Amino acid sequence: MTITKTGKKTSEFQDKVIDLRRVTRVVAGGKRFSFRATVVIGDLKGRVGVVTAKGLDVASAIAKARRQAQKCLVFVPLKDGRTIPHDVDAKYSAARVRFKPARPGHGLIAGGGARAVLELAGVRDVSAKQMGRTTNKLTNAMAALEALKKLKTDNK
Repeated sequence: MTITKTGKKTSEFQDKVIDLRRVTRVVAGGKRFSFRATVVIGDLKGRVGVVTAKGLDVASAIAKARRQAQKCLVFVPLKDGRTIPHDVDAKYSAARVRFKPARPGHGLIAGGGARAVLELAGVRDVSAKQMGRTTNKLTNAMAALEALKKLKTDNK
């Protein structure tokens, strides 16, 4: 975190809100509404995290998720700073993802929650496929994070 000349704090991380929902808790007097935000945070250099947090309003839910995401980052080994070292697939709940490394200049071919996770991790050349039966962005993002946790580095 750095402080600019104007006194504002800037973070080294970028974030993206991939899901925002209003949730309800039923109590004796009626219903209590709150908001659930799912945020992906990353530094574009190999560190990424996915967190879900709740708050009474949208802004507080997003701010809470950002703070929590900085505490649970995952390091992603990048090959040549652009792609992943090998093929990997993972499952989280009903979501399944598969990542394949690509040559330089190929681009990031991914969709949904997996794309947000890969972008903020700093992966620029990869082909990704969401093969699960769910379209839920949270579970697809968590499956992408599980796949990135499985990556091993080539120590030659």
